[in-house]
Amino acid sequence: ARSVNWLCRQAGNRNLIPLDLVTMNSDSSQPCFNSSVKYNADRIQAAAVYCSDGRFGGQFDDLMHNALGLPRYDRLAVPGGPACLARHFSLYREEDGVSEQLRFLVQVHQLQRIVLIAHQNCAFYTQRLQISALHLETQQHEDMQKAVERVRSIGPNLLIEAFFARKKHDGTIHFEVVEV
Repeated sequence: ARSVNWLCRQAGNRNLIPLDLVTMNSDSSQPCFNSSVKYNADRIQAAAVYCSDGRFGGQFDDLMHNALGLPRYDRLAVPGGPACLARHFSLYREEDGVSEQLRFLVQVHQLQRIVLIAHQNCAFYTQRLQISALHLETQQHEDMQKAVERVRSIGPNLLIEAFFARKKHDGTIHFEVVEV
């Protein structure tokens, strides 16, 4: 078994948990971390479908928690986010998987609200879908409408909201409402 010190040395970056916060689990030699955030069993009955690009994760949470008032929302983070629900032929497998995951969440967690979020300069579009930078945002907005249709086919009574995240010159993220 590798030690906590080995983990910290190997990672060698600022994002690792400081050693004084990591304790050894008495039942094993594995490091563990005890969160100070208490578990809350109440369901919020909302989910977000967004791109898994971690550079936007904090801002997506900020939108969901503070602007929309949705703490503890269910998350469906996948490369391209709503693009995976937009009926691209090359993504039919991804669309089936994401649709089934969303259907499960809608049924089991009794969701009433879905938030779709796309972001500026999404590499999923340029790399996977081969969309040129010139047509990127137009395609993303078209895909958002198709994703809304797909979500409606899963739950016709769901409240669906959509946003486009744009990076500003000062490094902040501005969320534009996409009419659905």
